[in-house]
Amino acid sequence: MECTVKWMDGMSFIAETGSGHLVAMDGAPEAGGRNLAPRPMEMMLAGAGGCTAFDVVMILKRGRQDVQGCAVRLEAERADTDPKVFTRIRFVYTVSGRKLKRETVERAIHLSAEKYCSASIMLAKTAEIVHELELIELD
Repeated sequence: MECTVKWMDGMSFIAETGSGHLVAMDGAPEAGGRNLAPRPMEMMLAGAGGCTAFDVVMILKRGRQDVQGCAVRLEAERADTDPKVFTRIRFVYTVSGRKLKRETVERAIHLSAEKYCSASIMLAKTAEIVHELELIELD
């Protein structure tokens, strides 16, 4: 896996991923940015959310569960001093489907957190990770 990050101007950067996709990043105005794109640390948080959501949906589908929706809201706290690592991250999953059992969805979240989601497992080296689930039954 590889990625190239190129400085554009001000505090704006463009990342080109190994799969050929472009992602813009920018700094906050107080740091010289123009607020044109997500901050790099926001991208890390989004990556962890995407990684775990991917896992949960994949695990449920492989288990032939009728999952219809999956969203993960992440709330993170950072250290006050440099390096301002994440110190606590709350993952709030909203999973919807038909006849989903809470235990089955919780198991999928647990497998993601403990075995499959490289991003959140790396972040857990510095941050306390909390998982919550809202399960929505569809008709």
